[in-house]
Amino acid sequence: MKPVVFTDLDGTLLHPENYSFRDAEPALKILREKKIPVVISSSKTRKEIELYRRELSIADPFVSENGGGIFIPEGYFPFRVGGGSVDHYRVIVLGRPHGEVREVLRDIARELGVDIRGFTDMSPKEVAELTGLTEKEAILARERDFVEPFVCTGDSRILNKVLREIEKRGLNWTRGRFYHIMGDHDKGRAVRILADHYRRLYGKILTIGLGDSLNDEPMLREVDMAVCVAKRDGSYEPFRVEGIIRADGIGPAGWNNAIISIIERLQGQETHGG
Repeated sequence: MKPVVFTDLDGTLLHPENYSFRDAEPALKILREKKIPVVISSSKTRKEIELYRRELSIADPFVSENGGGIFIPEGYFPFRVGGGSVDHYRVIVLGRPHGEVREVLRDIARELGVDIRGFTDMSPKEVAELTGLTEKEAILARERDFVEPFVCTGDSRILNKVLREIEKRGLNWTRGRFYHIMGDHDKGRAVRILADHYRRLYGKILTIGLGDSLNDEPMLREVDMAVCVAKRDGSYEPFRVEGIIRADGIGPAGWNNAIISIIERLQGQETHGG
């Protein structure tokens, strides 16, 4: 049985304050040695994820913008993969075009008289100040294909009105570090598609998912083993996922501990013929 790891980035594999993955390096080394696929499934854009894939030495498929797009390196699977071809990827598009969802958000802001600002309404410097990214990284965060992260000035009552308007207009929203407006897609749907490809490649697989925020719940519902890592204050997102594992540690430290524990458990089962 081949393990396949699906992981969020922000606050999970990356530390919620400094975006470092250093604490996860021991587990990442084990996964590389065992040739276990690591599929990044993030709210980040394609270009942001590509940057981290290079830093992490990961060459597996990835999922961008909360499931909006699946990017599979050409030739990765030894069979034909659906979708179009962009650069060196086969791309399966699940999301609505970014321009459409961005315009809906602007319409809602005008009609409600609410101050809503999406990432693409901000300068790279403003995005950097809001997120803690460098300005270079903020430029990549603004180059969006499917989803618009946004901030809303006002209290929870105003925010709830905005979220209801998004739903009335046939779109969806989710929450990571920020709220996001998006089409009819999520990380879970993307995971189902990729898991089917991995089953075709390996036969029996064990899917492992790791996340920390509401936008990870669809992904965690789809995997065999779901892991919730702690937030920066040590709390855990109250996921409604049966049998979920609470990792011991914040962000990449919890990620590391959970992956090592799971791999050791699987090795023990193999040793004892389980």
